[in-house]
Amino acid sequence: VPVVLLSAYVLVASHSATSMASIPAVLALVALLAMSKLLSRRYRRVIFLIGAGLLVVTAFVALNLGLMDFVLGLFGKDSTLTGRTYLWEQGWNTVQKSPILGVGYAAYWVQGFAEAERLWNEFYITTRTGFHFHNTYIEALVELGFVGATLVSLIMLRTLYGHVSAVIFKAWQADSVILFGVMVLLLIRSFVEVEILNPYIMGSFLMYFSFFKLARLPVTRRRRSPALEPADAAGGETDWPRYAGHPAGAGPS
Repeated sequence: VPVVLLSAYVLVASHSATSMASIPAVLALVALLAMSKLLSRRYRRVIFLIGAGLLVVTAFVALNLGLMDFVLGLFGKDSTLTGRTYLWEQGWNTVQKSPILGVGYAAYWVQGFAEAERLWNEFYITTRTGFHFHNTYIEALVELGFVGATLVSLIMLRTLYGHVSAVIFKAWQADSVILFGVMVLLLIRSFVEVEILNPYIMGSFLMYFSFFKLARLPVTRRRRSPALEPADAAGGETDWPRYAGHPAGAGPS
């Protein structure tokens, strides 16, 4: 309980609208998936399909009725998402110059690069480091082009589908429940943050850990070499290890 209370306090103190909106939603989703263990596979499929449909409809209605601005207002944000939309526009302009392969991995936010220096100056980033476009897909398009952005997106979608299918359409697995929640959180945050492209950060580790958890490991069987167990043709006994070091059929001296 103390850890939960401390985590809740830190979450509120962070003043991060994305975190405060996404983390409770993901925790609720994980709790629902955990309870789905009590249901048969057939009912899990039906409930999942209905829930997914309702989620899509709710998101569509929220975007078209202006509910998004209302939610942002609750967290003290505006429709520009604290300058993110301007950053996205600048990133998209850069994509037009190198759309296929981008400018190179980690080659944009480099000191001395004119475009990066300009954005650092506009956003008062005096350290001239540790900045990004606050959108995983635009960041990937800028650095890796459409080729790299497509591959990153496919990895994320494959991981999401793999874990949710393990829970809904296959035998219920606890690790897939947790990892699906992790992937949903990373997916939500990917539209306003960059957490899966850089090395040595938690987001990248969690995504690729979740991805490789889906890999099927080959089952190996131990086989004994016939040379190690020569059969005694006369007595039907094996020479190894009982009489190791002696001719077949001979006992220990």
